[in-house]
Amino acid sequence: MKLRTALLLIASHVTVAAIGFAGGIFTLPILTAPAAPTTAELKAATAQAQFSGHFKRDLKDSDALHWGEGIVSVSANAVSLAGKLSPGPDYKLYLSPEFVETEADFKRLKARMVRVGDVKTFENFVVPIPAGIEPANYSTVIVWCETFSQFISAAKYR
Repeated sequence: MKLRTALLLIASHVTVAAIGFAGGIFTLPILTAPAAPTTAELKAATAQAQFSGHFKRDLKDSDALHWGEGIVSVSANAVSLAGKLSPGPDYKLYLSPEFVETEADFKRLKARMVRVGDVKTFENFVVPIPAGIEPANYSTVIVWCETFSQFISAAKYR
């Protein structure tokens, strides 16, 4: 086998492996996601809401792979979304005292934010707020991918 042929085979196999790995990172969270909250669970969470806001796709650091859309409701004991998020691994929900729409803003303000919990579904979610966190002390809900330090979406609710 000629050297050129061997190098082309190696390059093609590495490329296919990289594409497969990237595809796995994208699809694994979708395959392992728990069932989305039922309509009744979502209605119960939104009925108690004190505040609401909107996730929008057109934020500065949102793109084709990192976005959220829908209505976010915040009550004293839960944050819920009636909408969709782009699929991805290790999403965390934060409350922030200021609206952010970029990765740089998130990192700058992270010390002043509070992490509420994990977001494990990509169509609708209800995330309980731990005791001791007062949503009225914050103004914005943020979804952040912890593993890849990626901004997903934010909604100002106050």
